[in-house]
Amino acid sequence: MKVLIVEDDPVTRQGLVEILRGEGYQVLEAGDGITGLRMFETGRPEFVCLDIMMPGRDGYEVCRRIRQADPHVPIVFISAKSEEVDRVVGLELGADDFIPKPFGVREVVARIRAVTRRCLARSAATATAAAAPPDPTTEPFPFGDLTVHPRELRARRGDATIDLSLREVRLLRLFHDHPGQALDRMAIFRACWDEEHLPTSRTLDQHIAQLRKRIEADPREPRLITTVHGVGYRHDPPPV
Repeated sequence: MKVLIVEDDPVTRQGLVEILRGEGYQVLEAGDGITGLRMFETGRPEFVCLDIMMPGRDGYEVCRRIRQADPHVPIVFISAKSEEVDRVVGLELGADDFIPKPFGVREVVARIRAVTRRCLARSAATATAAAAPPDPTTEPFPFGDLTVHPRELRARRGDATIDLSLREVRLLRLFHDHPGQALDRMAIFRACWDEEHLPTSRTLDQHIAQLRKRIEADPREPRLITTVHGVGYRHDPPPV
């Protein structure tokens, strides 16, 4: 999924880029409103994060023009202009959400995941209305004693719900599609990361460790995703 970040402050912009790439998004970035509009036209992102106070074109104008071109693409303002009137103006222009600065990583992640769920649900509804065949990559699938719901960015075990990132869903799908197969690190990188920003082995290990904390009954003795030393990782489905 492709996201456009339009933010003139380089530190804030880089922080958002790192958060979203860590979640598994392909990120386009622009440092001013004019460039942001051009990148929206050429890159066709699936949703947009906008600052308000920017040179060239402010965020309100960028939002207005994007809405004229596409009435459905989700737009999230992330701005230090966080008075009630600023929120109201942004929402009246068609923004879907408003995150005030300074922001916390968890808040941004939660809001972006909510936007992603709406994007995936809308895509599914559009495909249904057009009588298109379902996208198998977004259909629920079993993973051990879990059921993974890609369109919801969630997994369920009985009555318990586990929130997942876009990349974590991608990882679980990869392991599910290759049961019992030891997947080497490069194969995982190519399937689950943007090839322009391949991670290090340590980054992959950290992702797997964090994922295990949420999906394994005992993360110290993982059974759903096991380590294959010298190779990578493997998922062994339970016997039928």
